[in-house]
Amino acid sequence: MRAWGESALVCSKKKAVIMVQKTRNVLALLGPAFVAAVAYVDPGNFAANFSAGAKYGFLLLWVLVVANLMAMMVQYLSAKVGIVTGKSLPEVVGEKLPRPARLMYWAQAEMVAVACDIAEIVGGAIALNILFDIPLIVGGIITGIVSMVLLLVYGHRKKQYFERLVIAMMCIIPIGFIVGLFMQPADPIQLAGGLIPRFAGQETLLLATAMLGATIMPHVVYLHSALARDRHGKVETSLVKKYLRITRVDVGIAMVFAGGVNISMLVLAATALQGQADTDSLQGIFHALGNSLSPVVAYLFAIALLISGFVSTSVGSQAGAVIMQGLLNRKISLFARRLITIIPALAVLAFGIDPTQALIVSQIGLSFGVPFALIPLAMITSSRRIMGVHINQKWVTIAVAGIAGIVSLLNLALIGLTLLSQ
Repeated sequence: MRAWGESALVCSKKKAVIMVQKTRNVLALLGPAFVAAVAYVDPGNFAANFSAGAKYGFLLLWVLVVANLMAMMVQYLSAKVGIVTGKSLPEVVGEKLPRPARLMYWAQAEMVAVACDIAEIVGGAIALNILFDIPLIVGGIITGIVSMVLLLVYGHRKKQYFERLVIAMMCIIPIGFIVGLFMQPADPIQLAGGLIPRFAGQETLLLATAMLGATIMPHVVYLHSALARDRHGKVETSLVKKYLRITRVDVGIAMVFAGGVNISMLVLAATALQGQADTDSLQGIFHALGNSLSPVVAYLFAIALLISGFVSTSVGSQAGAVIMQGLLNRKISLFARRLITIIPALAVLAFGIDPTQALIVSQIGLSFGVPFALIPLAMITSSRRIMGVHINQKWVTIAVAGIAGIVSLLNLALIGLTLLSQ
Protein backbone atom coordinates (compact mmCIF):
# COMPACT_ATOMS: atom_id res chain seq x y z
CA MET A 1 0.00 0.00 0.00
CA ARG A 2 2.87 2.32 0.88
CA ALA A 3 4.64 1.50 -2.38
CA TRP A 4 1.46 2.32 -4.31
CA GLY A 5 1.24 5.69 -2.54
CA GLU A 6 4.86 6.51 -3.33
CA SER A 7 4.33 5.52 -6.97
CA ALA A 8 1.27 7.78 -7.22
CA LEU A 9 3.23 10.67 -5.68
CA VAL A 10 6.07 10.21 -8.17
CA CYS A 11 3.55 10.11 -11.02
CA SER A 12 1.90 13.32 -9.79
CA LYS A 13 5.27 15.05 -9.58
CA LYS A 14 6.11 14.01 -13.14
CA LYS A 15 2.79 15.35 -14.38
CA ALA A 16 3.38 18.63 -12.56
CA VAL A 17 6.86 18.94 -14.07
CA ILE A 18 5.49 18.22 -17.55
CA MET A 19 2.72 20.80 -17.06
CA VAL A 20 5.19 23.45 -15.87
CA GLN A 21 7.47 22.72 -18.83
CA LYS A 22 4.56 23.00 -21.29
CA THR A 23 3.55 26.31 -19.72
CA ARG A 24 7.11 27.59 -20.05
CA ASN A 25 7.22 26.50 -23.68
CA VAL A 26 4.00 28.40 -24.41
CA LEU A 27 5.16 31.52 -22.55
CA ALA A 28 8.45 31.41 -24.45
CA LEU A 29 6.51 31.83 -27.70
CA LEU A 30 4.55 34.87 -26.51
CA GLY A 31 5.81 38.39 -27.16
CA PRO A 32 5.55 39.61 -30.79
CA ALA A 33 2.00 40.91 -30.27
CA PHE A 34 3.15 43.11 -27.37
CA VAL A 35 5.69 44.80 -29.63
CA ALA A 36 2.93 45.47 -32.16
CA ALA A 37 0.61 46.64 -29.36
CA VAL A 38 2.98 49.52 -28.61
CA ALA A 39 1.38 51.39 -31.51
CA TYR A 40 -1.97 51.28 -29.71
CA VAL A 41 -0.64 53.34 -26.80
CA ASP A 42 1.45 55.87 -28.72
CA PRO A 43 1.31 59.66 -28.07
CA GLY A 44 -1.47 60.06 -30.65
CA ASN A 45 -3.70 57.82 -28.55
CA PHE A 46 -2.90 59.90 -25.46
CA ALA A 47 -4.07 63.08 -27.18
CA ALA A 48 -7.24 61.56 -28.69
CA ASN A 49 -8.41 59.59 -25.64
CA PHE A 50 -7.82 62.32 -23.06
CA SER A 51 -9.44 64.94 -25.27
CA ALA A 52 -12.50 62.74 -25.82
CA GLY A 53 -12.92 62.00 -22.13
CA ALA A 54 -12.33 65.58 -20.99
CA LYS A 55 -14.85 67.01 -23.47
CA TYR A 56 -17.57 64.37 -23.59
CA GLY A 57 -17.11 62.10 -20.58
CA PHE A 58 -17.92 58.44 -21.24
CA LEU A 59 -19.81 59.13 -24.45
CA LEU A 60 -17.19 57.62 -26.79
CA LEU A 61 -16.07 54.71 -24.60
CA TRP A 62 -17.79 52.28 -26.98
CA VAL A 63 -15.51 53.44 -29.81
CA LEU A 64 -12.44 52.14 -27.99
CA VAL A 65 -14.12 48.79 -27.30
CA VAL A 66 -15.08 48.35 -30.97
CA ALA A 67 -11.64 49.49 -32.15
CA ASN A 68 -9.90 47.00 -29.90
CA LEU A 69 -12.01 44.11 -31.18
CA MET A 70 -11.15 45.08 -34.75
CA ALA A 71 -7.46 45.32 -33.85
CA MET A 72 -7.45 41.80 -32.39
CA MET A 73 -8.61 40.29 -35.66
CA VAL A 74 -6.34 42.35 -37.89
CA GLN A 75 -3.20 41.78 -35.83
CA TYR A 76 -3.85 38.04 -35.58
CA LEU A 77 -4.23 37.75 -39.35
CA SER A 78 -1.01 39.69 -39.87
CA ALA A 79 0.89 37.34 -37.56
CA LYS A 80 -0.80 34.41 -39.29
CA VAL A 81 0.73 35.46 -42.61
CA GLY A 82 4.21 35.41 -41.08
CA ILE A 83 3.76 32.02 -39.42
CA VAL A 84 2.13 30.21 -42.35
CA THR A 85 4.22 31.65 -45.21
CA GLY A 86 7.47 32.38 -43.40
CA LYS A 87 7.37 35.83 -45.03
CA SER A 88 6.27 39.31 -44.03
CA LEU A 89 3.10 40.84 -45.46
CA PRO A 90 5.12 43.31 -47.60
CA GLU A 91 7.13 40.40 -49.02
CA VAL A 92 4.00 38.54 -50.07
CA VAL A 93 2.48 41.70 -51.56
CA GLY A 94 5.73 42.51 -53.37
CA GLU A 95 5.79 39.11 -55.03
CA LYS A 96 2.37 39.74 -56.57
CA LEU A 97 2.97 43.25 -57.95
CA PRO A 98 4.86 44.38 -61.05
CA ARG A 99 7.78 46.74 -60.41
CA PRO A 100 5.98 50.09 -61.08
CA ALA A 101 3.06 49.14 -58.83
CA ARG A 102 5.47 47.82 -56.21
CA LEU A 103 7.35 51.13 -56.16
CA MET A 104 4.14 53.12 -55.72
CA TYR A 105 2.94 50.77 -53.00
CA TRP A 106 6.28 51.13 -51.21
CA ALA A 107 6.13 54.94 -51.43
CA GLN A 108 2.74 55.17 -49.73
CA ALA A 109 3.72 52.60 -47.08
CA GLU A 110 6.92 54.50 -46.27
CA MET A 111 5.01 57.78 -45.99
CA VAL A 112 2.67 56.11 -43.52
CA ALA A 113 5.62 54.94 -41.42
CA VAL A 114 7.18 58.42 -41.48
CA ALA A 115 3.86 60.07 -40.54
CA CYS A 116 3.59 57.78 -37.55
CA ASP A 117 7.19 58.51 -36.58
CA ILE A 118 6.42 62.22 -36.46
CA ALA A 119 3.72 61.64 -33.84
CA GLU A 120 5.99 59.48 -31.72
CA ILE A 121 9.03 61.79 -31.81
CA VAL A 122 6.84 64.81 -31.10
CA GLY A 123 5.14 62.99 -28.22
CA GLY A 124 8.48 62.10 -26.64
CA ALA A 125 9.67 65.70 -27.06
CA ILE A 126 6.53 67.04 -25.35
CA ALA A 127 7.02 64.66 -22.43
CA LEU A 128 10.66 65.73 -21.97
CA ASN A 129 9.56 69.36 -22.11
CA ILE A 130 6.94 68.76 -19.42
CA LEU A 131 9.24 66.78 -17.14
CA PHE A 132 12.54 68.61 -17.52
CA ASP A 133 11.70 71.83 -19.39
CA ILE A 134 13.88 70.63 -22.29
CA PRO A 135 13.31 72.55 -25.55
CA LEU A 136 11.15 70.57 -27.95
CA ILE A 137 13.83 70.30 -30.66
CA VAL A 138 16.35 68.92 -28.15
CA GLY A 139 13.70 66.57 -26.77
CA GLY A 140 13.07 65.27 -30.28
CA ILE A 141 16.78 64.50 -30.71
CA ILE A 142 16.92 62.73 -27.34
CA THR A 143 13.87 60.64 -28.26
CA GLY A 144 15.57 59.64 -31.51
CA ILE A 145 18.76 58.64 -29.67
CA VAL A 146 16.85 56.51 -27.15
CA SER A 147 15.04 54.77 -29.99
CA MET A 148 18.43 53.92 -31.52
CA VAL A 149 19.48 52.27 -28.26
CA LEU A 150 16.28 50.22 -28.27
CA LEU A 151 16.91 49.23 -31.88
CA LEU A 152 20.38 48.05 -30.85
CA VAL A 153 18.70 45.69 -28.37
CA TYR A 154 16.39 44.46 -31.13
CA GLY A 155 19.40 43.80 -33.36
CA HIS A 156 20.63 41.24 -30.82
CA ARG A 157 20.10 37.64 -31.87
CA LYS A 158 17.70 37.05 -29.01
CA LYS A 159 14.55 38.94 -30.01
CA GLN A 160 13.09 38.00 -26.64
CA TYR A 161 15.32 40.58 -24.94
CA PHE A 162 13.68 43.38 -26.90
CA GLU A 163 10.21 41.94 -26.34
CA ARG A 164 10.75 41.68 -22.58
CA LEU A 165 12.07 45.23 -22.44
CA VAL A 166 9.02 46.49 -24.35
CA ILE A 167 6.63 44.56 -22.12
CA ALA A 168 8.33 45.92 -18.98
CA MET A 169 8.12 49.50 -20.28
CA MET A 170 4.49 49.07 -21.33
CA CYS A 171 3.59 47.87 -17.83
CA ILE A 172 4.76 51.23 -16.46
CA ILE A 173 2.44 53.24 -18.73
CA PRO A 174 -0.91 52.56 -16.98
CA ILE A 175 0.38 53.10 -13.40
CA GLY A 176 -0.57 56.77 -13.32
CA PHE A 177 -4.02 56.10 -14.78
CA ILE A 178 -4.67 53.37 -12.19
CA VAL A 179 -3.59 55.67 -9.36
CA GLY A 180 -5.83 58.44 -10.71
CA LEU A 181 -8.85 56.15 -10.98
CA PHE A 182 -8.21 54.85 -7.46
CA MET A 183 -8.27 58.45 -6.20
CA GLN A 184 -11.40 59.30 -8.18
CA PRO A 185 -13.31 56.13 -9.20
CA ALA A 186 -15.66 56.13 -12.15
CA ASP A 187 -19.42 55.93 -11.71
CA PRO A 188 -20.41 52.37 -12.79
CA ILE A 189 -23.73 53.54 -14.27
CA GLN A 190 -22.05 56.23 -16.38
CA LEU A 191 -19.38 53.72 -17.37
CA ALA A 192 -22.02 51.28 -18.60
CA GLY A 193 -23.78 54.08 -20.46
CA GLY A 194 -20.60 54.74 -22.41
CA LEU A 195 -20.92 51.32 -24.05
CA ILE A 196 -24.05 52.41 -25.93
CA PRO A 197 -23.09 53.53 -29.48
CA ARG A 198 -24.14 57.14 -30.04
CA PHE A 199 -22.86 60.60 -30.95
CA ALA A 200 -23.61 64.14 -29.80
CA GLY A 201 -22.85 66.36 -32.76
CA GLN A 202 -20.19 66.77 -35.41
CA GLU A 203 -17.25 67.14 -33.03
CA THR A 204 -17.97 63.81 -31.34
CA LEU A 205 -18.08 62.16 -34.76
CA LEU A 206 -14.75 63.79 -35.55
CA LEU A 207 -13.22 62.51 -32.31
CA ALA A 208 -14.67 59.02 -32.76
CA THR A 209 -13.34 58.88 -36.30
CA ALA A 210 -9.88 59.89 -35.13
CA MET A 211 -9.93 57.30 -32.31
CA LEU A 212 -11.11 54.45 -34.53
CA GLY A 213 -9.18 55.38 -37.64
CA ALA A 214 -5.88 55.77 -35.76
CA THR A 215 -6.27 52.47 -33.91
CA ILE A 216 -5.61 50.15 -36.85
CA MET A 217 -2.28 51.56 -37.97
CA PRO A 218 -1.01 50.28 -41.34
CA HIS A 219 2.66 50.16 -40.40
CA VAL A 220 1.92 47.80 -37.49
CA VAL A 221 -0.10 45.52 -39.76
CA TYR A 222 2.99 45.21 -41.96
CA LEU A 223 5.30 44.81 -38.98
CA HIS A 224 3.46 42.12 -37.01
CA SER A 225 3.83 39.59 -39.82
CA ALA A 226 7.61 40.15 -39.76
CA LEU A 227 7.76 39.99 -35.95
CA ALA A 228 6.04 36.58 -35.98
CA ARG A 229 8.33 35.38 -38.77
CA ASP A 230 11.51 36.58 -37.05
CA ARG A 231 10.45 35.26 -33.66
CA HIS A 232 9.42 31.76 -34.74
CA GLY A 233 11.46 31.23 -37.89
CA LYS A 234 10.22 28.81 -40.53
CA VAL A 235 7.55 26.82 -38.73
CA GLU A 236 7.23 23.15 -39.62
CA THR A 237 3.93 22.25 -41.28
CA SER A 238 2.97 19.92 -38.45
CA LEU A 239 3.44 22.71 -35.87
CA VAL A 240 1.63 25.55 -37.65
CA LYS A 241 -1.70 24.94 -35.90
CA LYS A 242 0.02 24.95 -32.51
CA TYR A 243 1.79 28.22 -33.25
CA LEU A 244 -1.42 29.80 -34.50
CA ARG A 245 -3.20 28.84 -31.26
CA ILE A 246 -0.40 30.39 -29.23
CA THR A 247 -0.49 33.49 -31.44
CA ARG A 248 -4.20 33.92 -30.73
CA VAL A 249 -3.37 33.94 -27.02
CA ASP A 250 -0.48 36.36 -27.58
CA VAL A 251 -2.64 38.76 -29.59
CA GLY A 252 -5.56 38.44 -27.20
CA ILE A 253 -3.51 39.29 -24.11
CA ALA A 254 -1.62 42.13 -25.83
CA MET A 255 -4.72 43.75 -27.31
CA VAL A 256 -6.70 43.45 -24.07
CA PHE A 257 -3.80 45.16 -22.28
CA ALA A 258 -3.49 47.93 -24.88
CA GLY A 259 -7.26 48.37 -24.99
CA GLY A 260 -7.38 48.55 -21.21
CA VAL A 261 -4.73 51.28 -21.20
CA ASN A 262 -6.65 53.30 -23.78
CA ILE A 263 -9.92 52.87 -21.92
CA SER A 264 -8.26 53.91 -18.64
CA MET A 265 -7.08 57.12 -20.34
CA LEU A 266 -10.58 58.05 -21.44
CA VAL A 267 -12.19 57.04 -18.13
CA LEU A 268 -9.65 59.02 -16.10
CA ALA A 269 -10.24 62.09 -18.27
CA ALA A 270 -14.02 61.65 -17.98
CA THR A 271 -13.93 61.40 -14.17
CA ALA A 272 -11.24 63.99 -13.40
CA LEU A 273 -11.05 66.43 -16.30
CA GLN A 274 -14.53 66.75 -17.82
CA GLY A 275 -15.45 70.38 -18.27
CA GLN A 276 -12.00 71.73 -17.48
CA ALA A 277 -10.37 74.24 -19.81
CA ASP A 278 -7.08 73.82 -21.68
CA THR A 279 -7.34 70.06 -22.21
CA ASP A 280 -6.81 70.29 -25.97
CA SER A 281 -3.05 69.86 -25.62
CA LEU A 282 -0.89 67.31 -23.81
CA GLN A 283 0.69 70.08 -21.76
CA GLY A 284 -2.77 71.28 -20.78
CA ILE A 285 -3.82 67.77 -19.77
CA PHE A 286 -0.72 67.49 -17.58
CA HIS A 287 -1.56 70.71 -15.71
CA ALA A 288 -5.25 69.78 -15.45
CA LEU A 289 -4.41 66.40 -13.88
CA GLY A 290 -2.17 68.14 -11.36
CA ASN A 291 -4.89 70.61 -10.42
CA SER A 292 -7.74 68.10 -10.36
CA LEU A 293 -6.06 65.10 -8.72
CA SER A 294 -2.44 65.56 -7.64
CA PRO A 295 0.98 66.43 -9.05
CA VAL A 296 1.94 62.74 -8.63
CA VAL A 297 -0.71 61.63 -11.11
CA ALA A 298 0.29 64.42 -13.49
CA TYR A 299 3.95 63.40 -13.46
CA LEU A 300 3.05 59.73 -13.86
CA PHE A 301 1.06 60.80 -16.94
CA ALA A 302 4.13 62.59 -18.31
CA ILE A 303 6.37 59.59 -17.62
CA ALA A 304 3.89 57.32 -19.40
CA LEU A 305 3.86 59.69 -22.38
CA LEU A 306 7.67 59.67 -22.45
CA ILE A 307 7.88 55.87 -22.40
CA SER A 308 5.20 55.70 -25.08
CA GLY A 309 7.19 58.01 -27.34
CA PHE A 310 10.48 56.19 -26.76
CA VAL A 311 9.16 52.69 -27.43
CA SER A 312 6.71 53.44 -30.23
CA THR A 313 9.25 55.34 -32.32
CA SER A 314 11.66 52.39 -32.28
CA VAL A 315 8.83 50.15 -33.44
CA GLY A 316 8.06 52.63 -36.23
CA SER A 317 11.65 52.38 -37.47
CA GLN A 318 11.37 48.60 -37.53
CA ALA A 319 8.18 48.84 -39.58
CA GLY A 320 9.86 51.05 -42.16
CA ALA A 321 12.74 48.58 -42.52
CA VAL A 322 10.30 45.68 -42.97
CA ILE A 323 8.41 47.61 -45.64
CA MET A 324 11.53 48.44 -47.67
CA GLN A 325 13.05 44.99 -47.44
CA GLY A 326 9.79 43.25 -48.32
CA LEU A 327 8.77 45.43 -51.26
CA LEU A 328 12.13 46.47 -52.73
CA ASN A 329 14.35 43.65 -51.49
CA ARG A 330 16.72 46.32 -50.21
CA LYS A 331 17.98 46.84 -46.72
CA ILE A 332 19.58 49.77 -44.95
CA SER A 333 20.69 49.75 -41.33
CA LEU A 334 18.09 50.65 -38.73
CA PHE A 335 20.39 53.41 -37.51
CA ALA A 336 20.62 55.00 -40.95
CA ARG A 337 16.86 54.77 -41.26
CA ARG A 338 16.47 56.35 -37.82
CA LEU A 339 18.62 59.31 -38.88
CA ILE A 340 16.61 59.78 -42.08
CA THR A 341 13.11 59.43 -40.62
CA ILE A 342 13.78 61.69 -37.64
CA ILE A 343 14.32 64.70 -39.95
CA PRO A 344 10.60 65.44 -40.67
CA ALA A 345 9.75 65.28 -36.95
CA LEU A 346 12.62 67.59 -36.02
CA ALA A 347 11.55 69.98 -38.78
CA VAL A 348 8.06 70.14 -37.26
CA LEU A 349 9.56 71.02 -33.88
CA ALA A 350 12.15 73.44 -35.28
CA PHE A 351 9.61 75.51 -37.22
CA GLY A 352 7.47 76.02 -34.14
CA ILE A 353 4.42 74.11 -35.42
CA ASP A 354 1.95 73.36 -32.63
CA PRO A 355 3.04 69.89 -31.46
CA THR A 356 -0.40 68.63 -30.50
CA GLN A 357 -1.78 69.76 -33.87
CA ALA A 358 1.13 67.95 -35.52
CA LEU A 359 0.04 64.78 -33.74
CA ILE A 360 -3.46 65.10 -35.18
CA VAL A 361 -2.25 65.84 -38.71
CA SER A 362 0.09 62.85 -38.61
CA GLN A 363 -2.86 60.62 -37.69
CA ILE A 364 -4.75 61.92 -40.73
CA GLY A 365 -1.71 60.98 -42.83
CA LEU A 366 -1.92 57.45 -41.47
CA SER A 367 -5.49 57.14 -42.69
CA PHE A 368 -4.42 57.06 -46.33
CA GLY A 369 -2.53 53.81 -45.76
CA VAL A 370 -5.31 51.85 -44.05
CA PRO A 371 -6.96 50.33 -47.14
CA PHE A 372 -3.56 49.57 -48.70
CA ALA A 373 -2.74 47.37 -45.71
CA LEU A 374 -6.09 45.77 -44.89
CA ILE A 375 -7.33 44.89 -48.39
CA PRO A 376 -4.18 42.89 -49.32
CA LEU A 377 -4.29 41.29 -45.86
CA ALA A 378 -7.85 40.09 -46.49
CA MET A 379 -6.99 38.82 -49.98
CA ILE A 380 -3.82 37.01 -48.92
CA THR A 381 -5.31 35.28 -45.88
CA SER A 382 -8.28 34.13 -47.97
CA SER A 383 -6.08 32.67 -50.75
CA ARG A 384 -5.80 28.87 -50.60
CA ARG A 385 -2.74 28.98 -52.87
CA ILE A 386 -0.88 31.12 -50.34
CA MET A 387 -2.29 29.94 -47.01
CA GLY A 388 -3.13 26.32 -47.88
CA VAL A 389 -5.34 24.66 -45.27
CA HIS A 390 -4.98 27.71 -43.02
CA ILE A 391 -7.16 29.82 -45.27
CA ASN A 392 -9.62 32.14 -43.52
CA GLN A 393 -13.15 31.06 -42.89
CA LYS A 394 -15.54 33.00 -45.10
CA TRP A 395 -16.95 35.07 -42.24
CA VAL A 396 -13.42 36.17 -41.28
CA THR A 397 -12.73 37.44 -44.79
CA ILE A 398 -16.05 39.30 -44.82
CA ALA A 399 -15.29 40.78 -41.40
CA VAL A 400 -11.83 42.00 -42.45
CA ALA A 401 -13.24 43.49 -45.65
CA GLY A 402 -15.90 45.20 -43.54
CA ILE A 403 -13.27 46.58 -41.16
CA ALA A 404 -11.28 47.91 -44.11
CA GLY A 405 -14.39 49.56 -45.53
CA ILE A 406 -15.53 51.06 -42.22
CA VAL A 407 -12.12 52.40 -41.24
CA SER A 408 -11.52 53.80 -44.73
CA LEU A 409 -14.89 55.56 -44.80
CA LEU A 410 -14.41 56.96 -41.32
CA ASN A 411 -10.94 58.19 -42.19
CA LEU A 412 -12.33 59.94 -45.25
CA ALA A 413 -14.94 61.48 -42.97
CA LEU A 414 -12.15 62.58 -40.65
CA ILE A 415 -10.34 64.30 -43.48
CA GLY A 416 -13.52 65.94 -44.76
CA LEU A 417 -14.65 67.16 -41.36
CA THR A 418 -11.17 68.46 -40.57
CA LEU A 419 -11.06 70.45 -43.79
CA LEU A 420 -14.56 71.83 -43.20
CA SER A 421 -13.67 72.91 -39.67
CA GLN A 422 -10.71 75.00 -40.84
